[in-house]
Amino acid sequence: MSAVRVLTGLDLPWGSPGGSVELLKDLYLDAPGALAANSFMLVPDGPPPPPEDAAELPDLLNVPGKQLEGDGFWAYVERLTQAVTERFPHDEQDVIHLQHLAFGATPALLRGYPKQPSIGLVHGTDLLFAAEYPTQAEVLREAVAAACSLVVPTAGMADQLRRLAPVESSRIVHIPWGVPDALLAKPPVRKERDDGELRVLYAGRLTAEKGAAELVDALDGVAGLRLSMASPEAEYRRLSAVRDVSAVHYLGWLTRKELWAAFAEHDLLVMPSAKLEAFGLVAVEAQACGLPVAYQPVPGLSDALGDSALPLDILADPRRALAELIRLREDQGALDELRRSGFRNAARFPLSRTAQELASLSAQVR
Repeated sequence: MSAVRVLTGLDLPWGSPGGSVELLKDLYLDAPGALAANSFMLVPDGPPPPPEDAAELPDLLNVPGKQLEGDGFWAYVERLTQAVTERFPHDEQDVIHLQHLAFGATPALLRGYPKQPSIGLVHGTDLLFAAEYPTQAEVLREAVAAACSLVVPTAGMADQLRRLAPVESSRIVHIPWGVPDALLAKPPVRKERDDGELRVLYAGRLTAEKGAAELVDALDGVAGLRLSMASPEAEYRRLSAVRDVSAVHYLGWLTRKELWAAFAEHDLLVMPSAKLEAFGLVAVEAQACGLPVAYQPVPGLSDALGDSALPLDILADPRRALAELIRLREDQGALDELRRSGFRNAARFPLSRTAQELASLSAQVR
């Protein structure tokens, strides 16, 4: 049997931050081991950033007018459907991979390729937006009804999906997201320091549900704790307008490999997410790099990390969370144990297995 021809895409500009973009690169663009696929994203506002290493660019579509609600959203979906179908002929696609169960790419692909079977890959943002925006809830229900299978990376995501749309358990498939095999085989060399500081890192978006502002508040002015942030520049500027970040070491928005290097230069990654995470890939990659993780015990993160990381309720009990961080600063043995358990956990999630299981599922629904 010939290889299954997959079509997938995100209606985000190339270069956008976020876990779903990194997963698209990992699974469909980066060699070796990537799934054979046609893929698309949107043209960025400025010059597109160059792909890293062996990554190839997806097809970049010029479709303006993206929005979330009402008639304007459906007009945008119509334009996107036309652009996608003009670029990718119907007879060259076997299976459609829906990268979100909301937003514009999913209804565009369902309308443009109604005869091809589809698989929905459930991310955290689609469920969060479907819970907030009626139009996105409508898109999610349409996608759930149409998809042959719905891939969730964690049990928490499956539970949240069932709350938003009726779906039979037989169509839900658990496939965890994965860490690049090369990173597991050769993580960056850690840079140890003995200056008495606990080097705390926050890495990711700075949207409200990520809990970053609360983390800044909790660590502000605490001796011996140094907070660094690797986040998009525009979002960091907005945070600095409402919080005192004078003591924060801002690292910029790092490339994937730059972030791995930053993991090796810190003592603890903190993920204070206020709502569910699809999987928490940045946390598992940190573990692969030997960086211990503390996390807000929300669905998704609890599934992926469990007791391999330190549950830390910064949002509800910041004083106790701060006491835990101070304890870690003074207890190198506890950090070492978190480092060892974290690496064992990351080793459970090689990217090659994620790609193999998605390829097998695609062959089944073809």
